[in-house]
Amino acid sequence: SLPPCFAHLTLALPQEDPSLERHFKGHRDAVTCVDFSIKTKQLASGSMDSCLMVWHMKPQSRAYRFTGHKDAVTCVNFSPSGQLLASGSRDKTVRLWVPNVKGESTSFRAHTATVRSVHFCSDGQSFVTASDDKTVKVWSTHRQKFLFSLSQHINWVRCAKFSPDGRLIVSASDDKTVKLWDKSSRECVHSYCEHGSFVTYVDFHPSGTCIAAAGMDNTVKVWDVRTHRLLQHYQLHSAAVNALSFHPSGSYLITASSDSTLKILDLMEGRLLYTLHGHQGPATTVAFSRTGEYFASGGSDEQVMVWKSNFDVVDHGEVMKVPRPPATLASSAGNLPEVDFPVPSGRGRSVESVQSQPQEPVSMPQTLTSTLEHIVGQLDILTQTVSILEQRLTLTEDKLKQCLENQQLIMQRTTP
Repeated sequence: SLPPCFAHLTLALPQEDPSLERHFKGHRDAVTCVDFSIKTKQLASGSMDSCLMVWHMKPQSRAYRFTGHKDAVTCVNFSPSGQLLASGSRDKTVRLWVPNVKGESTSFRAHTATVRSVHFCSDGQSFVTASDDKTVKVWSTHRQKFLFSLSQHINWVRCAKFSPDGRLIVSASDDKTVKLWDKSSRECVHSYCEHGSFVTYVDFHPSGTCIAAAGMDNTVKVWDVRTHRLLQHYQLHSAAVNALSFHPSGSYLITASSDSTLKILDLMEGRLLYTLHGHQGPATTVAFSRTGEYFASGGSDEQVMVWKSNFDVVDHGEVMKVPRPPATLASSAGNLPEVDFPVPSGRGRSVESVQSQPQEPVSMPQTLTSTLEHIVGQLDILTQTVSILEQRLTLTEDKLKQCLENQQLIMQRTTP
């Protein structure tokens, strides 16, 4: 699927624009990475100034400045529990911090060159690192024991992430490929080679069925990890895309680019929703909070910005008046399989319009009931469709296996 057409910019429900909520200043050089803790109480950021900052989302709270790295901090990630904070640096080390006022940390030399990426597995037991030494390494969180290395990239590895279920690892490299690895067999399952330049960032869709990768060629590509098919291709930025982040609902993707903008894409419709101008100079990093209510961005302007999403808030009043038609199976044909992307909830502002109709107290519950029944009915249809699609997929896989076995038999017979 080539870049989608943006002619149909119509929405079923009104929505509010994302708004700048907080503005954190404290870094003395470009911000390279941001990550929210599990309950959105803390936001960590790393910078070329060799420092790590932990900002508190509560107003008037003092930020923590963690010093220890001897060179630029390139990556940061909270453990799933929020009890640990991992950072990687140009000084070739990874540090695990306790994100409190003391800021105690343990440090270990992880690679023989700059560490570009660090990411915890969803069980918190291990984490993966990627480096300019062309390798991806997996470590145990307890005592930082080295477990294994993945080394098929032939240039710097910019990013490596675990899949939500922890079974797969995806990595992005300056060798212009994205590689998918099986954690248990440690084999490279597939190489995606469609990027025209260095691949700067990669991440899994919350469902674990797709990956999105950002490139120096100004593009964002979305692939299915089961069929390895390119599902979506966006060429919306006018400079390199440096980072991306999926909304926890899986319906939206946000990108940060050297053209100084952030862009929010609606994956269900395959189109651009917003362009945000906040940073002076390149936007280097972006991340949604774990609930999706906020997202944070960082830039070479030394600033960290926290935005309120606003676009995923249900407007119950509007839903009752205008039941949103659920995405049908035809709605994004050629873009994304609906199996992977649940119908996004209605978008809008508040619940006020529900209370502003006291003149019809009797008809209210009936409207609500019929709307809910309609939604439940549509969800049933979706569930059945998913079930049918999965059955078809299984049948196709079985047929393919059979074909390969037959081919092997024919080969064996023909070889003298």
